[in-house]
Amino acid sequence: MVRDFPDRWAVFRASALGDVTLTTGVLSWWHKTRQARFTVITRSNLAPLLANHPAVDEVIGITQDEIDGHDWWRKSRRIAADCTGMGFIDLHRSLRSLALKLRWEGIVRSYPKFGVSRRVYARCRADFLRQRLEALNVPQRYALALDDTPPPAAEVRPVIHLSHQETIAAREHLGHIGLTKPFVALHPFATHPHKAWPMGYWLSLIPLIERQGLDWIIVGKNPDHLQALDDPRNLTGRTALRETCAILAQARALVTGDSGPMHLATAVGTPVVALFGPTAKVWGFYPSGPFDTVLERDLPCRPCSLHGTTRCKRGRECLTSIEPDEAAQRLFHTLELAGG
Repeated sequence: MVRDFPDRWAVFRASALGDVTLTTGVLSWWHKTRQARFTVITRSNLAPLLANHPAVDEVIGITQDEIDGHDWWRKSRRIAADCTGMGFIDLHRSLRSLALKLRWEGIVRSYPKFGVSRRVYARCRADFLRQRLEALNVPQRYALALDDTPPPAAEVRPVIHLSHQETIAAREHLGHIGLTKPFVALHPFATHPHKAWPMGYWLSLIPLIERQGLDWIIVGKNPDHLQALDDPRNLTGRTALRETCAILAQARALVTGDSGPMHLATAVGTPVVALFGPTAKVWGFYPSGPFDTVLERDLPCRPCSLHGTTRCKRGRECLTSIEPDEAAQRLFHTLELAGG
């Protein structure tokens, strides 16, 4: 049922790269089904994700200091005043978004975060909770802020709208570093180190890719981890956010851990092979493209935390038991399915 809601909304989601990327398909869905238009309030460094989005009229960027500082209460009042007449959609569900909700004069909506279910499942691993959590991914949960029933996952898949100029620039960049044949993108990093596949495994995966007649590039933001890999195809720390998206769009696939770039690849239509360790699909943050796949182990200790921050007492078996040969086979199978 489509309720009688405003056609203009302010949307607040101001966390990590993947969280904001996952909002993009939901905005498209609401634009399609409700003809709604949006002002998005998010971190300034993530605002480029919304560029060219046909449903987004404005992005209000907020800095780390603004959102974490004591002045957020005054800042939230100014934002609410600037968005007078709009509804407010809280896709964050935090104390920061609460400040905005308390200031808002119009209709306010938020999504079911399933926080209690997640915490209970983390402790008891009840099968009925696993089924409940796995039934909806995060974009589908976001959609319930306005919808009575969740849309199909494919309808709220994230989407990054690249311009023709960005695509041409990415191809030129790849040509300048010597890529002349199909390639696979690798993202070996993670915000939390316990979510990262061992670096030696990544270096062992590269020759397996090359033996299949494919080239490779590395994308990401952690230059300290790969300083020893002196190769022009190592783009670590050398591309801006939208340039990274445009380069991922040219790749045959992305191999990554549970990360923000995982969602960027899905959003530009590039198949993903994701290696999940301490986190799991049950949390809802998994790639949702038609050829995306998650490689993980069925261990009684998984998932051990929501974001992969828990220290492991088992030597990170969830990741170290996934050998490069197995990851390569899953990659090549994915490429075959995707016609790449």
